This record gives sequence, structure tokens and C-alpha cells, in this order.
Amino acid sequence: MKASTFFIGLAAGAVTSAIAVLYSTPQAGSELRSSVKSVSLEMKDKLKDVKGKVADLKDSVTDLSEDAKELVPGTVQEMKDSVEDWKRSTEHNKKRLEKEISAIQTALEDLEKSFSTR
Repeated sequence: MKASTFFIGLAAGAVTSAIAVLYSTPQAGSELRSSVKSVSLEMKDKLKDVKGKVADLKDSVTDLSEDAKELVPGTVQEMKDSVEDWKRSTEHNKKRLEKEISAIQTALEDLEKSFSTR
């Protein structure tokens, strides 16, 4: 749902409920007209305020998306660089572990051969 649609619906609901309250309240005609005029002026002011806030929200979203366009590619590259650095830093341990696993496998094969010859 778009924010502007939501706020327009909210304003329309407020105006409708205000009119319903005014008509259900026992008042003289001049008092009713005065109340309706007062309420309509208040609603116009509130609607202007809502429109201003929607415009501010749109500006904020635009600024945020522009900032994201600038920051996200750099952050992604930094993450890629970090992963590459981590791979390089663990390469020595990986090779050492592969040698140790190979030595363990050789020892197990030798152990199996010694048991099978008995």
C-alpha cells in the first residue's frame, strides 16, 4: 500500500467521522455551519500537514536509496576482499591439515597391512 493512499484514506475517514458527529449533535443551523466551517479548516490544515510529511518521507526514501547506491557496492567489495584475505590466511593451515590427514591415512594403511600379515 502506498503511503500517500493511506494518508488520503485516513484524512477522508477523519473528515467523514467529523461530519457524522456534527450532524448527530443537536445544534442550531448557524452553530452547525460554524462548526462545519471550523472543522473543514482544521481538516485542510491537517491535510496540508500530511502532504508535507508525505513529501518529507519521499525525500528521505530518495536520499536513503541514493546513499545505498553509493555505499552498498563499496561494502560488497570490502566483504569480498575480507573473504579473500581470510582464504589466504587459512591456506597455510589448510595445507598443514592436508599433510597431517595424509600422514594419518598412511599410518592407518600401514597398521592395516601389519595386522593382515599376522
